[in-house]
Amino acid sequence: MLLASRLARRASRAVPVALAAAVTLLACGAARADQQRDPGLKNVVAGAITQAQCFTDRFDSAVWYRLMEPRLRRTVSDPTERVEILKEVYCETHRAGETHLPPGLVMALIDVESRFDRWAVSSAGAVGLMQVMPFWPEQLGMKRWELTHVAANLRMGCAILRFYLRAEHHNYARALARYNGSSGRRNYSDAVLERWGDHWTGADDLGGTQAAQAVRKSTGG
Repeated sequence: MLLASRLARRASRAVPVALAAAVTLLACGAARADQQRDPGLKNVVAGAITQAQCFTDRFDSAVWYRLMEPRLRRTVSDPTERVEILKEVYCETHRAGETHLPPGLVMALIDVESRFDRWAVSSAGAVGLMQVMPFWPEQLGMKRWELTHVAANLRMGCAILRFYLRAEHHNYARALARYNGSSGRRNYSDAVLERWGDHWTGADDLGGTQAAQAVRKSTGG
């Protein structure tokens, strides 16, 4: 009886904690769906779709694959899909004539947004690896299901991220918050920057220093 009483008291104390955790998780999930309706975005995304070529440097891309492929195995079991994701992330972040995106940052964003699940759909309807809103394909003469394709989703997502980086003068924290639709809040941007610094560095231009600097800057360190 004494043991049962103790267990009951522990369970009653655990309920509020579990409930609070669930509310926090739901709040974070709800924030992960930027409406992506900035007026200037349509031409940017359309341009990314029509210029679907891959621009790579052979040596740098080889380093990229060698460093990142083992890390991606933890979440993507299909080797063909792993290679496709890595290829498209590398190509889109190094698109000729466009602002360079740190590929580790994009990997971190995907990790936080969808956990590399191309079939992921948020409560607000955002779809795929980079959680792109479903109105984009319709505006661009495409089909919604194309957002589950690795290449199309990454082209749109990277184009949108570039747009916000330019708008925010390359402040990663503010651009990420706008991408996610959580401007004024730090939870999402901090999660992406920390994931970048902790897990997806090594093949960016500054060998990981860029990620560390971005995290320090965003946290005021």
